[in-house]
Amino acid sequence: MKKRLIVLIALILSPLLIYLMYPLDDRRYAITADRAMLERKRAFLDARRTCAHARNRPNIVIILADDLGKTDISLYGGTAVHTPNIDALGKEGVVFDEAYCTSPICSPSRAGMLTGRYGQRYGYETQPNSRYPRNRLEYYAYKNFVNTGNWVLAPLQGIPAEEDIARQGLPASEITLAELLGADGYRTAITGKWHLGHNGDFIPNNRGFGYQYGFYEAFTLYAPIGSPGIVEHRHDYFASKHIWAQERTGTCAIRRDGAVIDEKEYLTFAIAREAVQFIKENSAAPFLLYVPFSAPHTPFQAPVSYCERFSHVADTNKRVYYAMIAALDDAVGMISRAIKDAGLDEKTLVVFASDNGGATYTGATDNAPLKGGKFTNFEGGINVPLALRWKGRISGGARYTKPVSLLDVFATAASAAGCALPSDREIDGVDLLPYVTGSAKCSPHRALFWRSCFNRAVRKGDWKLIVDERSGRKLLYNMRADKVEHRDLSAGNPETIEELMNHFRAWEKGMTGPLWPRVMDYRFVIDGEEFYYAL
Repeated sequence: MKKRLIVLIALILSPLLIYLMYPLDDRRYAITADRAMLERKRAFLDARRTCAHARNRPNIVIILADDLGKTDISLYGGTAVHTPNIDALGKEGVVFDEAYCTSPICSPSRAGMLTGRYGQRYGYETQPNSRYPRNRLEYYAYKNFVNTGNWVLAPLQGIPAEEDIARQGLPASEITLAELLGADGYRTAITGKWHLGHNGDFIPNNRGFGYQYGFYEAFTLYAPIGSPGIVEHRHDYFASKHIWAQERTGTCAIRRDGAVIDEKEYLTFAIAREAVQFIKENSAAPFLLYVPFSAPHTPFQAPVSYCERFSHVADTNKRVYYAMIAALDDAVGMISRAIKDAGLDEKTLVVFASDNGGATYTGATDNAPLKGGKFTNFEGGINVPLALRWKGRISGGARYTKPVSLLDVFATAASAAGCALPSDREIDGVDLLPYVTGSAKCSPHRALFWRSCFNRAVRKGDWKLIVDERSGRKLLYNMRADKVEHRDLSAGNPETIEELMNHFRAWEKGMTGPLWPRVMDYRFVIDGEEFYYAL
């Protein structure tokens, strides 16, 4: 009788177990290269390589901070950390008060900047993911028994097959700035964080960079755990545990031209060291140097000597954060001095920016007076620091107040280098040089757009609309009157909302869907209201 009961229970449960354990592979997320576009790209670049190129073209240096808010630095009035080297770039060039990233999260923002195109044009809408629930059992176990805090599992959906997870990254058919300038005879290098794919066609050495130093992942340790002279501060939120557990393994390993190396120096200074060495070795030829620092992204680690500068700060979390920014500023100074020492000041366009706003979830920054931060389409998440310096071409001490985008870095650098842009694809960025030199008087962009699954935003003129379909919220702000987004004007302006949505729908017709599904949404509460962001 007991044996029969066991058999009966097994027969009843087996369909459920099969249902729960059945793989969720979904061929909708199969990633294949756009062969026609890839062939056009190759033909365009090959044609550039056959041209004669003048040697007296300017160098391009792009310095990108990671999760650095505008008011984290004194260039924009921040008082917690004095950043004289970053400030100097603005004082010697032009500072943009209304600069926007294309996404309030690292990877899509970088994809847009390096291609000059909205990532939504080629499916780069959310963060790449190397790990998905393998089946329903794992999904529901994770959802019900693992405390992920504000990182909320996205609704259950099909997942990519393993081979398609490995293909998540910047599509090979897209033209990076390094590929464009490299085809025109520039020497190219990246020193720092990549975060645009870590396999095959997606690694930096296969995307136009002749020299690579840094790491492929979204994060890595600044120094091995327990390193002498390094202060560490660990956060207790879900993602932080994963970051510390990864250490410097796998995609978090420090690499030189793809080969894993054992880096001893504090990473921020090591990234600058490599950049300085590249400048010294290539001062006689035009070069593109991309320096995407990881600072001040988590994990929070800083040299003791820098933490001691902020001994008056009682909060260890903030003290280490401020120390990381101070170290970043000194690293920027190392690069600036190398350019000057090589006699390249008047031959080099320097760009400084951050990929998105400060990460308020760390508790170390709040982007005040701007609202929100990373993972939000409020100004604290997408309105970012940006400065251009080109001695002799851009007047020092200028402020530019019309909206611009990190998309513009691509077109601006290409214009400075005298590189023709491809005609087979839409380039969304514009050359900012005519605007900052005063020869162009109109606004660089008619409107700017953001989309991440259920999140929408548009900025046109003084108006900005934010839509969060998951929480059912639609917010309208007047940027001229209310830059800090305290007064939602949606109730009294339905016509304005409809006009902005019409602009958004027209823009969206030129976009495609995400190449891969998200794993998480981030939940946050601002001014007593709940919002979500699709990661």
